[in-house]
Amino acid sequence: MNRMLQPLHSGAGIFRSSLDRVIAQARQALGGRQAEDGHWCFEFEADCTIPAEYILMQHYMDERDEALEARIAVYLRGKQADHGGWPLYYGGHFDLSASVKVYYALKLAGDDPELPHMRRAREAILAHGGAERSNVFTRITLALFAQVPWRAVPFIPVEIMLLPRWFPFHIYKVASWSRTVMVPLFILCSLKARAKNPLQVHIRELFRRPPDQITDYFSHARRGIVAYIFLSLDRFWRLMEGWIPHGIRRRALKKAEAWFTARINGEDGLNGIFPAMVNAHEALELLGYPPDHDYRRQTGAALRKLVVERANDAYCQPCVSPVWDTCLALHALLEEDGEVSPAVQNGIRWLKNRQIGAEPGDWRESRPHLAGGGWAFQYANPYYPDLDDTAAVGWALARAGRAEDRDSIEKAANWLAGMQSRNGGFGAYDVDNTHYYLNEIPFADHKALLDPPTADVTGRVVAFLAHLARPRDRDVLRRAVAYLLREQESSGAWFGRWGTNYIYGTWSVLMALAELNDPSLKPTMERAAYWLRAVQQGDGGWGESNDSYSDPGLAGMGQTSTAAQTAWACLGLMAAGDRDSVALHRGIAWLQAHQEGDGCWQAPFFNAPGFPKVFYLIYHGYAFYFPLWALARYRNLGCMAHE
Repeated sequence: MNRMLQPLHSGAGIFRSSLDRVIAQARQALGGRQAEDGHWCFEFEADCTIPAEYILMQHYMDERDEALEARIAVYLRGKQADHGGWPLYYGGHFDLSASVKVYYALKLAGDDPELPHMRRAREAILAHGGAERSNVFTRITLALFAQVPWRAVPFIPVEIMLLPRWFPFHIYKVASWSRTVMVPLFILCSLKARAKNPLQVHIRELFRRPPDQITDYFSHARRGIVAYIFLSLDRFWRLMEGWIPHGIRRRALKKAEAWFTARINGEDGLNGIFPAMVNAHEALELLGYPPDHDYRRQTGAALRKLVVERANDAYCQPCVSPVWDTCLALHALLEEDGEVSPAVQNGIRWLKNRQIGAEPGDWRESRPHLAGGGWAFQYANPYYPDLDDTAAVGWALARAGRAEDRDSIEKAANWLAGMQSRNGGFGAYDVDNTHYYLNEIPFADHKALLDPPTADVTGRVVAFLAHLARPRDRDVLRRAVAYLLREQESSGAWFGRWGTNYIYGTWSVLMALAELNDPSLKPTMERAAYWLRAVQQGDGGWGESNDSYSDPGLAGMGQTSTAAQTAWACLGLMAAGDRDSVALHRGIAWLQAHQEGDGCWQAPFFNAPGFPKVFYLIYHGYAFYFPLWALARYRNLGCMAHE
């Protein structure tokens, strides 16, 4: 029976089933998803640009799988919104660039442009300025398919690979995801690659003006003097391209090729992320690698492994999240079990086998003498361990308290402590990745080129290091806490870079500050708890839309209550010392009332940004482990005694 149909009451509420029963069902649902080798990996879904790009990639390479293409097309049609186009997240506004890519993909898959859904999409695209106003990455795709001239995209010559480190632009001055996407893209753009496009499908009908006659592809991006300067430099260097000596271009191409092939990462893919993997796959073909070459087989297999096929449709994930899912599942189980159960032991064993040690990694560019010890997000990605996963895994291992895990814990803690940025915070992959002027270059109209420190990642690192309480980390923690206190907003909340949004950021920091057990932080934590109570929904849950990334006035609001956000809020309140507030009891009551018969919680809402305002995600595992974590902690703290 769906408990969503059962009424909620004020205060502690009248619970329709015992808390123990709800927790047991959630525990069973989570345990049932554990793989035989001990790990968890839930589906990881993005907006429709990723499956659309999968179809586009197949036509670029002339490597069509028509049956799969047809099933992806079913998925894409099913996601069309009432406004006629495709949003960046469920319930979101029309997005021009996503809609252009999806329309093109559907047309490549055989949809007649005069079908009702295609007409609606085309009318919406034209009403919003036409394909000529799509973002840089979409225009690059259109240039590869000869739908726009190459002057419609920024000048990104492969000679960038030869620039010295002191130069204003360098690949190690941008985020890890940016450089792995860009390096093979340098090759594609410099050699003016051309898609095979075996069916010769075009989308001229999506342009308000003929693409060859458009002279102002960048006019809408001219905002501010820095952006204007970069656009002027872009035009100048484009004019100079013909003067680049052939020898220099060959040298740059070889350096770019060597750089990305060293990081190809087998069948787990370049940086484990779809855009980098696609660019690598296409660049290999352009460089003359035959289809049976190991690299070509690996990149093709890595892309295919991202596809999720269901009964009636299919889609492509942006990457996979096994390490993140596994460590968060362990946190929930450690809270629920109260001991290191066999399921937890198996999960720990799986994680320890994936700790990254002496392998080369891009993070060594800033910390060449720092020993390894991190974890990546994916099954394998040795060049790119990330701080958030490492802190969450280390924290789980430390909570388990097993002596045999101490070496792994120490290595992780040492690596994290060595990755602190100058301002005291921690980024996701890099140290001091704060060259903000680079977000103004024409290529970076998505404003997501960098990886600066964030409150949520810093909170996770603080939670882990504070739990360990090593004397050597005192100064690291002091500087990190000072950073977090500076980042707290006037409302009492913290911004959430990697989860939606202020509820996620506030939960992340409150859990960290609670581990410090510092009475002087109590006023800070009470302000955050006050904010959480203030944004609670009328039904007792919490729900925040991704619209809050564009409009901070919607912080903590704008969406129907969801299980993950309600769990974050309840965990945050308990971390702040709340044991008996009406808000906490109502939040727990909401979780109980909305548990499905299978022990899980359901919601269509996207719960994290890949890049705020640009790219959003659904972690499907969040509806499994976060509610269990919150409910179990509520029971463990004895809060239910007040009902």
